[in-house]
Amino acid sequence: MIVTGIVAEYNPFHNGHRYLIESVRRLYPEAAIICVMSGHFLQRGEPALVNKWARAEMAVSSGADLIIELPLVFSVRSAYYFARSALMLLSQTGLVTHLAFGSESGDCQELKTIAHLLADEPAEYRDRLKAYLSQGYSFPVARSYALRDWFKDDPHLEHLLSQPNNILALEYLRVIKELQLNIEPIAVKRQGSFHSTDLSPFASATAIRQFLMQGNNIAELRTALPLPSSQILEREIERGAGPVFDRDLSSLILYRLRTLPLEELGKIYEITEGLEYRIKESAQRSSTLDQLRQSIKSKRYNMTKINRLLIYALLNISARQMEAFDETGPLYHRVLAFSSRGQLLLQQMQRRSSLPIFSRGSQVKAAFDGKWGPAVKEMITQDIMATDVYALALPNHALRRGGLDFTASPVRVTGDSSPTTGE
Repeated sequence: MIVTGIVAEYNPFHNGHRYLIESVRRLYPEAAIICVMSGHFLQRGEPALVNKWARAEMAVSSGADLIIELPLVFSVRSAYYFARSALMLLSQTGLVTHLAFGSESGDCQELKTIAHLLADEPAEYRDRLKAYLSQGYSFPVARSYALRDWFKDDPHLEHLLSQPNNILALEYLRVIKELQLNIEPIAVKRQGSFHSTDLSPFASATAIRQFLMQGNNIAELRTALPLPSSQILEREIERGAGPVFDRDLSSLILYRLRTLPLEELGKIYEITEGLEYRIKESAQRSSTLDQLRQSIKSKRYNMTKINRLLIYALLNISARQMEAFDETGPLYHRVLAFSSRGQLLLQQMQRRSSLPIFSRGSQVKAAFDGKWGPAVKEMITQDIMATDVYALALPNHALRRGGLDFTASPVRVTGDSSPTTGE
């Protein structure tokens, strides 16, 4: 049986995401689809628009079969670690045979050319990378310059490196090679533009979020979203469960940075080279999140990296913890939503998966209480904390209670696309 994995954030699930699923089904009509999805905080250091269960429901209502959460300690990471952990989770289901991803290129072979260079890292390439890093450039910029130099005789390959979905695709292919995963990649040419603010039928998630951030009527988004996504998003916003933006965390982040002792701030992941002094000073004189970020920003620390380290500080994720998590990789499968076919996949995973499967809030509570050992407890504690902190940003104050991970069950989408929940 063909089981295709997809790695996503679905923030929110839009027509481009549906197109990827449909593309897989055109290639393999009987394929099952398992998605690994970020929870409440995302790869670029931002909170999700709506909660993880609603976003998982969008995906299953539009063709996915099973949604598994990518633990927080991997979801808010640079592209390589994000891709690596997600692929480890997919591989550890014991079921996934293929990986589908969107890219501006759509050409798997030309992407592999670059990905294999990243996996092998020839000495000359490493030297060029180190040279750019020594000049104070951030790692993503330094790497893009080093790759540009390497492929200077091939301007087309150089152009690929400037496109965000290509960059993530490269990491997927690199990880498949590095970990020697028996997973066949499927590159699907992306529809629409990542940076576009146009609300076309293939509007980007960025454009959709910006539209909502400006206070516009959500009904105007219906052409940019599959019908189930539109209905779920409208439902969540109507009940005050979203939208959530980074500005809604401003007070929480400033409070955390102002009250956290300098010594403890210096232990937070990615806060290095004395950056804690700059952050502390910036937090004292900034009154908004935008002011804080602009005050910290430098050539070495771009806005995305700053966004991520602010989330690490907010959730108290230390360098020690992250190093340990990178050694173990993901330690469980947390189920967020499934279809009827997804339920059958879960039954197969019970026999084949190398990791425990948590499909009920009571199982999450047991993991939190230490049933699966200290490492699982520590990792899932971060997921639970992320949900509790995220809840504090919800527009409806009645929904801001904690402990939701202990009581929420996965969303089951039946054949008629009607969701069911409950323990």
